[in-house]
Amino acid sequence: MNLRPVVLIFLLLVLIITSQFEWKQQVGEAETNPTATRRRQQSLQREDAVKEKIILSQEKNIQQLNELIQSLQLQLLHCRLGNSTAHITSNQSTNREVEGHEIIDD
Repeated sequence: MNLRPVVLIFLLLVLIITSQFEWKQQVGEAETNPTATRRRQQSLQREDAVKEKIILSQEKNIQQLNELIQSLQLQLLHCRLGNSTAHITSNQSTNREVEGHEIIDD
């Protein structure tokens, strides 16, 4: 008979038994010490409250950043429109000057 599978099964059984023992011990400690359990629950509730406040703060910051982005996009659009208007105006005045020179040259 092969010894390796027997050893593996034995180790698996030892692992299962010890993990069950530790789990039962932790449950027993929680049942015998209700104040510690209550403190742990209160601590977890405080942690959850702090996490929620952090999330709300981050959401507010994201909203402010989105508003700033929209504002900057509007400013960029106005600048582009202003530049294209100035470019058209300068082209028109240049065309008029060229036409004026052509009339004078005739």
